[in-house]
Amino acid sequence: MIKALNMKRIIFIAMLACFTWNASAQQDILLSQYMFNHMLVNPAYAGSKDYMMATLLYRKQWVGFDGAPETQVASIHGPVGLSRLGWGVTLAHDKIGITDRSDAHLNVSYQLPVSSKLKLGMGLKFGAAYFVSKFSDLKYWDANDPIYQNGRETNLLPNLGAGMMLYSDRFYAGVSIPSVISYDSTRALSVDVANRVPNQVSHLFATVGYAFPISPDVVMKPSVLCKYTKNAPAEFDFNLNFLFAEKLWVGGSYRTGDAFVGIIEFQLNKNWRLGYSYDFTTSDVRSYSSGSHEIMLGYDFGFDITKIKTPRYF
Repeated sequence: MIKALNMKRIIFIAMLACFTWNASAQQDILLSQYMFNHMLVNPAYAGSKDYMMATLLYRKQWVGFDGAPETQVASIHGPVGLSRLGWGVTLAHDKIGITDRSDAHLNVSYQLPVSSKLKLGMGLKFGAAYFVSKFSDLKYWDANDPIYQNGRETNLLPNLGAGMMLYSDRFYAGVSIPSVISYDSTRALSVDVANRVPNQVSHLFATVGYAFPISPDVVMKPSVLCKYTKNAPAEFDFNLNFLFAEKLWVGGSYRTGDAFVGIIEFQLNKNWRLGYSYDFTTSDVRSYSSGSHEIMLGYDFGFDITKIKTPRYF
């Protein structure tokens, strides 16, 4: 009886790991605090400010769950001089179970004025993901199974993403496809047409948000992120954040079918920002984990950042 229960738990964990792996392989890493750096979901955001922005993020997902995802992301972006061009770089590492994924992407954008208040950002990202699966970390019974003989498997797979974003000081709306080119991460690339690698389904991201001034010291910013792929139900992030005295963001999100999220970000000084979020899991994973932690540290570059900062709220 005990062996049967253990086997059921192992099968459940394996299925969950496979589901998580497939989701990660089909789209870019998505974090709870993406609304403070939209380049994480849309390359058109790169260089949309008048100064450079750098961000470090760390996420520990499903605390207490063996093999749960653990993510680190570093990004930086800014304008190219006084031109309408923007640039950005994103480095990420994601560990799920026995698999490590490392991403490196270069983002390029063009910011086109369409009116006195509106701009249209158009961006592309180019890069690759490096996958390492360490079979030696598995606990298995059949030591003669050929899949375990090599000990590890590696793949380097290219990627291309694209996006557009219409924005003003208080409003933004964008669409992006983080993975226009996406391949089966368990197989190497091949030019053999008969045995070509099957493409994974691309995901479409759509975002919209607006900042409403409530008083001279309070701004309310609702926003929505929709994630859609063919033949699957759309997923939504419903966000509501409040900015107090241009210093403190407090708010939360609801991610359909997954979690409620509490978010706080504080402007430490004219350059440094510190953010934290906690995901209260609502899916079946809550039986095995209390939730997910995420911390963010941001730095805004500028000779006098207080003079060049615009009153934008995203």
